[in-house]
Amino acid sequence: MCGRYTITVSIEELMLRYYTQDVTIIHYAPKYNAAPGQMIPAVIGSGHGNRIGSLRWGLIPSWSDRFHTGKPLINVRADTLGAKPDYRRLLSSRRCLIPADGFYEWRTTPSGKQPMRILMNDGGVFSLAGIYDLWLDDNGEKQAACAVITTEPNRLMQEIHHRMPVILRPEDEAAWLDRDNRSADNLVQMLRPYDAGRMRAYAVSPKVGNVRNDTKDLLEEA
Repeated sequence: MCGRYTITVSIEELMLRYYTQDVTIIHYAPKYNAAPGQMIPAVIGSGHGNRIGSLRWGLIPSWSDRFHTGKPLINVRADTLGAKPDYRRLLSSRRCLIPADGFYEWRTTPSGKQPMRILMNDGGVFSLAGIYDLWLDDNGEKQAACAVITTEPNRLMQEIHHRMPVILRPEDEAAWLDRDNRSADNLVQMLRPYDAGRMRAYAVSPKVGNVRNDTKDLLEEA
């Protein structure tokens, strides 16, 4: 699963990266330990171009009663999206990009669990594939939340965990955001492991396990 990540660049850098000046985030700040339940930056496509806004990390599908009885979904498996009709609907119509420049995963070692930060070789921003949904809460207010799509691990991630988030190839990002692109079968083809040769990983402090910790020193190699 993917339960922590980082996005440490400025909002101006995100605007340049995703070719947009349409930003609806009121108070943006870098995140060194983004966690489920938080409002996170997300990119959504529209007929007028890309928009950067905030979604709550933890999907409650509009067709479910999970708002009352269960935990929100922070991850959704790629094979689930392709196989279940309700999720195929979200795949066809409610896709987003979640900008990141690293994510954390815990590797099992003889001495315990060691948190690792995984990132691109150049340390740059990449796009996690996400889906989102909208619903009305008990007060009649519109809520919007998302989940990160996961897939099989690549060669690098196999040494750390049995799943990894889907990282979209830059050439697939526009097609992923294109609302006219509604073929679930074609979209599923994008949800594959990223090239391990373009990624690296290093050990970090166990402090990332506490969601209250969200400072730059978490990025330091342990």
